[in-house]
Amino acid sequence: MEQNSSRLWEISMAWGQLFGCHQLASRSFFIKGFQLPVCARCTGVFFGQGLAILSIIFLREYLSAIWSVVAMGIMFLDWFVQKIGLLESNNSRRLVTGVLGGYGFWTILVIMLFKILR
Repeated sequence: MEQNSSRLWEISMAWGQLFGCHQLASRSFFIKGFQLPVCARCTGVFFGQGLAILSIIFLREYLSAIWSVVAMGIMFLDWFVQKIGLLESNNSRRLVTGVLGGYGFWTILVIMLFKILR
């Protein structure tokens, strides 16, 4: 059983790397001793993209382009202030800003697609 779990973890980590995540352990969540295949921010981005897809499909609602850019800007700002050394982020903030960024990014894609199709 543990060998299967280890193999599944190796495969998921390879997928995380394929998606371009740095997979730093200090910036990742762990479940039962296994590091998630993507960091906290990427986890948030994927979750936010999923929320955007679900809200567009089932609720027929999405953010305006302006609010989508603001949401992505919040994620960028969190990354930027950490990058320049002004303020170290934490995994909770990375997750939340990732959700905002992922939701905003997917919404922008949908808005562009709607404009192209019209």
